[in-house]
Amino acid sequence: MEDLQKKKLNMKVQWTKFIVVLVLYLLFLYWINGWWGLVVVPFIFDAYITRKIRWTWWKDAEAPIRFVMSWVDAIVFALVAVYFVNLYFFQNYEIPSSSLEKSLLTGDYLFVSKASYGPRKPMTPLTMPLTQHTLPVTGTKSYIEWPQWKYERVKGLGKVELNDIVVFNYPAGDSLLENPKYQAADYYQLCYNFGYQIMQKNPDSVDSTELRSFYDEVYSLGRNYIKENPNEFGQVITRPVDRRENYVKRCVGLPGQTLQIKDRIVYLDGKPNKEPDNVQYTYKVSLKQNLPEDLMTELGITVEDLTCLNQNGYMPMTKHVAEELEKRTNIVESIELNTSCYYGEVYPLNARTHWTRDNYGPVWIPKKGESINLTMENLPVYERPIKVYEGNDLKVKDGKIFINGKEATSYTFKMDYYWMMGDNRHNSADSRYWGFVPEDHIVGKPIFIWLSIDPDGRGVRWDRLFRWVDNIK
Repeated sequence: MEDLQKKKLNMKVQWTKFIVVLVLYLLFLYWINGWWGLVVVPFIFDAYITRKIRWTWWKDAEAPIRFVMSWVDAIVFALVAVYFVNLYFFQNYEIPSSSLEKSLLTGDYLFVSKASYGPRKPMTPLTMPLTQHTLPVTGTKSYIEWPQWKYERVKGLGKVELNDIVVFNYPAGDSLLENPKYQAADYYQLCYNFGYQIMQKNPDSVDSTELRSFYDEVYSLGRNYIKENPNEFGQVITRPVDRRENYVKRCVGLPGQTLQIKDRIVYLDGKPNKEPDNVQYTYKVSLKQNLPEDLMTELGITVEDLTCLNQNGYMPMTKHVAEELEKRTNIVESIELNTSCYYGEVYPLNARTHWTRDNYGPVWIPKKGESINLTMENLPVYERPIKVYEGNDLKVKDGKIFINGKEATSYTFKMDYYWMMGDNRHNSADSRYWGFVPEDHIVGKPIFIWLSIDPDGRGVRWDRLFRWVDNIK
């Protein structure tokens, strides 16, 4: 009688657990609109109620098998759990470069929320958890490209707002070179650079006088040079959208806005956007003596900053740091804002815009459902979104634009796009150099800094721990 009561009590507990797990699971399926997941419900029912499947058969096996399988069970559960948590809720991200200094610092570790903007459903589902695109030991791909699922995003808590700091996949990272030496480089920029070098040595290698054909020939020269030198560059490889490198920048332009940069200031629809509090530009600096270490610590000057100074005479700094250094007349001989820049280095690479990093645009940022009139003058700006990001066949023939075989004078965009820039304005590879960030590349929103380690060997930056990113303006 007592055993029967215990059995009934245990079944009540099991039914309670089952109902709680089932409700949570159904809520999750409702959130992601993934009702195909209902096929798992019978297995959940069996695990808690019927127990027809021997899920833990190894617990009755001999000691060696029991020991090994207990570890296998724990590891598999951990990997599956981490995969779903990283995919739908949050992931960790380390700031690898100085493009957002002094807002976010190299060595900051961020808690990135996927739910803030809505997590993407898996696009490349067969991937090793805790990796982006490469296995750490072997250096081989950490994902299988088949199957590839279309882009869909689950409803989030909000949307990308102006001046948000955003983690996203590097748009120009669809193609890259196999040689690790060049993997961080922009493949398209390399093609143009090598093409120009070949053209300078042999002017007859490009014979077109029409502007678009000229750029196409230059690009082809560089691309063929890379192809013909596999020992130097390796093969050209591609990556799916969600397996491209993660970048973190500040959103300074939203879909539908017209952006222009005038004398380093970003204007949106003709009005200046507020600069970040810790925005940096490079300054030409001449020193009478080396900077004392205590002064570097006080002003937040890094070894990387000094390296820039030693290499080219320019050092990135905020206006406050520049003013403080200018006061140290015993150390600093002169300090002057760097206003020099070069034409032809910015997006789009196949147009003669005469734009620079400090004076750029105006350019309209594409918005889902809105159209733009296409001309041969603005086509280079919108060609990559139309052709690459939205998957259309775009060709130019006899000065006319053809999209999917039909002559086109306008185009209606299928996605929203964003303009991302680093706060370290003269030392940031951002939208000025590779263009728009499509909505399907958006990863998530950094919430807080959970760890910060100084790369210059000064240890943990305790004052930055658990600092909210939203408070960094």
